[in-house]
Amino acid sequence: MPSDLPTPTPDPGTDQAGRVLRQFRIVFNAVKVHFRQVETAAGIGGAQVWALSVIRSRPGVGVSELGRSMDVHQSTASNLVKVLLERGMVRAVKDTEDRRALGLHLTEAGAAVLEAAPAPFSGILPGALAGLEPDTLARLETDLDALINALQADRAGGKVLLADL
Repeated sequence: MPSDLPTPTPDPGTDQAGRVLRQFRIVFNAVKVHFRQVETAAGIGGAQVWALSVIRSRPGVGVSELGRSMDVHQSTASNLVKVLLERGMVRAVKDTEDRRALGLHLTEAGAAVLEAAPAPFSGILPGALAGLEPDTLARLETDLDALINALQADRAGGKVLLADL
């Protein structure tokens, strides 16, 4: 005999999808807390701090190579560099061979910001992922790909920095 009573909503504490959702919240909140700590300590956003750290480790790096190092679109890297140049944290030097190319160098102001910023400069998630066992990382990649497909998400979002979300 059919019932007119509504179907009860599963308890998120016992429902597997609810538990996984809670795990995503924990990950996102850990990332958000780290970027908030970076911004408080350094006075600039996490993406700018990461860019400064790449420039410090590779003096003379170009904007395109900076973008590749950070796995972001070249326009995103350009926007990061523009802010850092305006704030006097980096300086751009024209390449002696290719006058169109600019090499980026850290200034004293940029070095001071890095000294104040908590590590890891690239954020906590890349390091945590790199520290996982290869089999675990492979399963995670496959499973997240299935989730991305279920969401019908725009894969271009993969080039957006978490610090910018």
